[in-house]
Amino acid sequence: MQAITNTALVVGANGVIGTNLIEHLLSLGNWKVIGLSRKGGADGYSLRHIAVDLLDATGSREQLSSLTDVTHIFYSAYQDRPGWAELVAPNLAMLINVVEAVEPVARGLQHVSLMQGYKVYGAHLGPFKTPAKENETDHMPPEFNMDQQQYLERQQLGKSWSWSAIRPSVVGGLALGNPMNLALNIAVYASISKELRLPLRFPGKPGAYDKLMEMTDASLLAEATVWAATTPAAANQAFNITNGDLFRWNDLWPKIAAYFDLRVAHQLPMQLDTIMADKGEVWTNMQEKYGLTQQGYGPLSHWRFADFVFSWDYDFFSDSSKARRMGFHTYVDTEQMFYRLFDEWRAGKIIP
Repeated sequence: MQAITNTALVVGANGVIGTNLIEHLLSLGNWKVIGLSRKGGADGYSLRHIAVDLLDATGSREQLSSLTDVTHIFYSAYQDRPGWAELVAPNLAMLINVVEAVEPVARGLQHVSLMQGYKVYGAHLGPFKTPAKENETDHMPPEFNMDQQQYLERQQLGKSWSWSAIRPSVVGGLALGNPMNLALNIAVYASISKELRLPLRFPGKPGAYDKLMEMTDASLLAEATVWAATTPAAANQAFNITNGDLFRWNDLWPKIAAYFDLRVAHQLPMQLDTIMADKGEVWTNMQEKYGLTQQGYGPLSHWRFADFVFSWDYDFFSDSSKARRMGFHTYVDTEQMFYRLFDEWRAGKIIP
């Protein structure tokens, strides 16, 4: 058994990113992990959870004041809001409240890792330059990811700790109850389509079906995040982190349909947030029929995010060669990632 040499504070511990990051850190054997989230979680060997409202600055300072042994902060928390401008205040405030509560007491703090995304490239606004490179972030604000990074850059000046900004594409992982788990949305959509004896129709914009896409496996992302946080040469830099391959929905969609024993019909633009809203009763009946776990339909499926991804009628990918040039070489086949996730959800009786 390895000696514990690092203490990680994982902020956003119950999300698809945080869950996999905690699992990876514990597997390394030399990390103690503290998970922060609004709901908390079950403690385990070398793992404890703290339930905290990070929008409450005073409460955060009080609850985090005892975390004197933290060596690494891994920040992946996120507060959703209806508009891009509205995202800035809460998401910047949460990061500030964590750093300014922990930094003064954690004298051995070595690194702060910030989870970002392609919003830094303006990908949420429309067609952006691809492949996007880490130095191409000069689009018009508001954009909370860059506000967070700029805060860390200012806060780090003259300090002994360093920071990194990790930029995954759409993340695929096993965690449930996360609003940005595209693979799970697809699995639920396909399962309901099969139950209703319907073909699997691509519901996105017509132009999205043949554009280049990429994804990031949550386990690969966890490995890359820890690599960047513990590699001296990677200090104070941003990194695009992806599986390493590209795909088009018009190639992958029929393969996903085949996995679920479904035929593919012509694509039909649909707002899943609207058209799937009344399918809760169907899902409840499926849970009883197939002996599925009693996961609530609402928390299990977040259609608004799927609609957002399927609306990208432009290429959506970055240049991830920087991390690879610096020594991070893990690769995941995206098609196989989908099958692996589907297999595990089937084995766990999440989907039939």
